[in-house]
Amino acid sequence: MVEQSNTPDLTEILKAASDPSRREILTLLAQQGPTRVTEIAARFEMSLNAVSKHIKVLESAGLVSRRTLWREHLIEVRLDPLSAVDAWFRQLRSIWDLRLDALSHLLEEKKDEHADDT
Repeated sequence: MVEQSNTPDLTEILKAASDPSRREILTLLAQQGPTRVTEIAARFEMSLNAVSKHIKVLESAGLVSRRTLWREHLIEVRLDPLSAVDAWFRQLRSIWDLRLDALSHLLEEKKDEHADDT
């Protein structure tokens, strides 16, 4: 298994980012910067309560942070946790690179054997 104990948040990050609405919220925040919860909710065809629940999932995964100014809650994207996802994909790619290199080496050996036979 590729997932390591030094990335305990990977599962939570992937679960949080698996929902299309939450990905849209992350994209919106990345484009606009810190945004009030009510402004985020105005962009979606769902209740303020539903948007708040999505934001709480993103907060729990560390993908957004909340800052309170008086009665306004500003939500800001945090891209640092995505480095765990990037590291996991890099590990997967390196495993496949090793497998492809081994296959290439095996094919070269077979090619050389075939050339020696002729």
